[in-house]
Amino acid sequence: MTFGFKSFDFKRRIRCGVLGFAAGLMACSGTQAADLPLKAKAVEYIRVCSQYGAGFYYIPGTDTCVKLGGYLRTDLVVNSNSDFDPAYNGVAGARTRLGNAYTSRSRGDLNIDTRTATEYGTVRTFFETGLTWTDATYSGAGTGATVYSSIGGVQAPNNANSGGVAAGTLGVYSAFIQFAGFTMGKAISQFSVPWTNYPANNYDDLPGGTGWVTGVNQFTYTANLGQGVTASFSAQDQVAHATTNVWNVSAATAAGLAAGAYGGSDIGGTAAPDFIAMLRVDQAWGLFQASVAAHDNHAAYYGADETTGHPGDKWGWAAQLALSIKNVPTGPGDTISMSGVYTKGASRYDFNENMSTTYAMYGGTAIGGAYQSLGLAGLSDSVFVANSEQELTTTYGFRAGYTHNWDPYWNTGVYGGWAAVRYNSTAKAYICGAFVTGLSLSSGLTGCNPDFNYGAVGLITRWTPVKNLTFSADIAYTMLDQKYANGSVVTLPLQSSIAKPNALYELKDQSTVTMLLRAQRNW
Repeated sequence: MTFGFKSFDFKRRIRCGVLGFAAGLMACSGTQAADLPLKAKAVEYIRVCSQYGAGFYYIPGTDTCVKLGGYLRTDLVVNSNSDFDPAYNGVAGARTRLGNAYTSRSRGDLNIDTRTATEYGTVRTFFETGLTWTDATYSGAGTGATVYSSIGGVQAPNNANSGGVAAGTLGVYSAFIQFAGFTMGKAISQFSVPWTNYPANNYDDLPGGTGWVTGVNQFTYTANLGQGVTASFSAQDQVAHATTNVWNVSAATAAGLAAGAYGGSDIGGTAAPDFIAMLRVDQAWGLFQASVAAHDNHAAYYGADETTGHPGDKWGWAAQLALSIKNVPTGPGDTISMSGVYTKGASRYDFNENMSTTYAMYGGTAIGGAYQSLGLAGLSDSVFVANSEQELTTTYGFRAGYTHNWDPYWNTGVYGGWAAVRYNSTAKAYICGAFVTGLSLSSGLTGCNPDFNYGAVGLITRWTPVKNLTFSADIAYTMLDQKYANGSVVTLPLQSSIAKPNALYELKDQSTVTMLLRAQRNW
């Protein structure tokens, strides 16, 4: 009995142990299964998108490629109150203690380029913006004090009078979509050549063509004809970019005439865009381009309200030929670029959008009784007086640049541009009548001629010690050739903002020298 009890108890213990061990294994197995991590999703790394060139990457999870770019630039401009204009008007042209000996600017630029392949071809978007800070200047208050004047949106400095903070500006240079041959949005004008305003220079005020380097709103279709030949047809916004002045000479004032404004600005609202056609041949040897534009001059009213009437619209036009030759015999990578333009009632296509339309440059005189000399000129698309039609202004000009590469790190460019402005006999009679009445022009109507020539020549040298980092020095000589009779004098009113007194001034040609020192890092 004793043995049987012990045998039964032993078997029971074995059975319980086995069952317990199995239960433990099951419990352990369940615990381990619960603790195991789930299978991780595959990481989608950023992939290079080589079909659109270097720098493009696929946006993860999409078939769209993107490229980021931009630059950081700092400028120092000598003998100017702006970047990079010569001292041809305002306090800079007056050459008084109010003008800047130098002006500095810093800018950071960002651009975003996206491309997607579709059954209609590549869909592209491009956006470029810049943050800019520029030194400002002072103008006279007329009380023996000065007023802080902004350049490019810079606010007054932090001082007891204003309490403001110097600030920069935000610019939108490009914002467009390209699809199936169409370009929609803010882009460089189709009239412009690829080098825009810069055949070899950094200098902004080179006449002889237009550029619209910061873009203009447009709707464009471009046909690719093969072998590097394209044709574009475009309607572009004309208000902000393609109009210089529509002057109502009946509204001219002595103060305006003294600054080169030959009448009251009398531009009406938007009536029609500018229409542009362009043919371009872009091949290994270089580039040829022909551009034409039609521009509607839409004036407002003769007087203070609509009952005074208005002149009818007049269409102006512009035509341009341009040529660029690559790898000229003087050295690898050397280039020559040039363009010529003729306009009638569309002067902005000759005097680019960076240039002023009024010129008042002061200097010395040898005429007894005269206080100083003055180079005076004004640019318009058209002029009129009360109850007359618009008289269109004619301009023509050219510009060119040559760049020579000394080695992979150094290059030098020489450049120049020249343009002529011509008013017809009716327009001259209007303007000269205002001059004789408002400024007491000594030579009278017979010695009055508001035509003028404007020219500039320059030299630039660049050093690129490492890729995408360039230091440059650009010096430019600018000339204003006015056409009033030799020895003519005018009586100018007090101009307190530029510190010029009410006195006699000789009308005389003027010139100025400007230099730009720049450091720029592209990325």
